[in-house]
Amino acid sequence: MLIAANCSRCGAQHTADVPQSVNVAASPELKIRVRNGDFFTWTCPHCGASNLLKFPFLYHDPTEKLMLVLTDAPVNAEAVPEGYTGRLVRSVGDLIEKVKIFDCGLDDIVIEMCKLITAQELGKDVALKFLKSDGADGEMTFTYPENGQMELLAVGFNVYEDCAGILARNSGIRDSASGLAEVDQAWLSRFFR
Repeated sequence: MLIAANCSRCGAQHTADVPQSVNVAASPELKIRVRNGDFFTWTCPHCGASNLLKFPFLYHDPTEKLMLVLTDAPVNAEAVPEGYTGRLVRSVGDLIEKVKIFDCGLDDIVIEMCKLITAQELGKDVALKFLKSDGADGEMTFTYPENGQMELLAVGFNVYEDCAGILARNSGIRDSASGLAEVDQAWLSRFFR
């Protein structure tokens, strides 16, 4: 798909040829590029500035039965193959975060609850993003912006286990994430007012 892109530095307009979807089982090298963000950047041939592209995109991992859809447009929330986890995301950063969560073998609903509780315990109105997990015997690391810099915050994996327990006792939350769900802080906060 050809899309028009304006350079954020010099304003020059160029076209970029980008695929509308990626099957990471067929093209594992593209998974790396999606995960590190390179897939969504282009360099202006006029001034050399690096720019972020945003375009409708489908990330498909048939091995993990995962479909992530990046779009601002309304979509058919039921259009997910049976047995798949489907997520709707609105930004490149949200897409990358979901890929990292599922690559760690974690549940994104539980992670959203971990973020909600951790932000409350911090006593700050911050948008936490999942960065990594060291596994069940280690920690999870989140990032958040503060004073123009990205801060790192490590929490014990027991927070994940506790949140998983809360969700197990509240099955209606998970049930509402069927189809192509937009699972984020706004979605989760509806259940905890």
